[in-house]
Amino acid sequence: MKLLQQLANSRIATVILTLLFVMYLLLLSYLLFFGFYRQDVRVEDYNLTPFDTIKMYIVYMDYFSFHAWFANLFGNIAAFMPLGFLLPLLSKRLKGAFRITVLSFFVSLIVETIQLTFHVGGFDVDDIILNTIGGLLGYILLKALQFFASAFLFQSKATK
Repeated sequence: MKLLQQLANSRIATVILTLLFVMYLLLLSYLLFFGFYRQDVRVEDYNLTPFDTIKMYIVYMDYFSFHAWFANLFGNIAAFMPLGFLLPLLSKRLKGAFRITVLSFFVSLIVETIQLTFHVGGFDVDDIILNTIGGLLGYILLKALQFFASAFLFQSKATK
């Protein structure tokens, strides 16, 4: 456990994690606001009914290409997993599932509002739901990896 703590607290690890987080934010910004698939929305496009878009993609999945179906359901989750994974490693204040979930929710709400305001996408409450789930899953993945790494290190010390 001490080795994990030392690694997490090392200056090099902090620099690497910070660079990874900045690259993640740049990529996320590009995909969410400037990506090649972003359409210029002339009318206000929004969905305020929870699970409406999710249900549409599940019920009518035969009418969508696999890429569109997968990107809309799982892409929104995957896009926010690094947020839930990296932030607790970078900030002592952002530890805990509740804080990561709330932060993911508000970051996603801001993203959806910017997309609607600047006509680079629509506001969809389902995107907020999926993004929030993604942030939480990223945090759960981090905790699982930390648990297994600690168990492995403990086991290897016990066998010596």
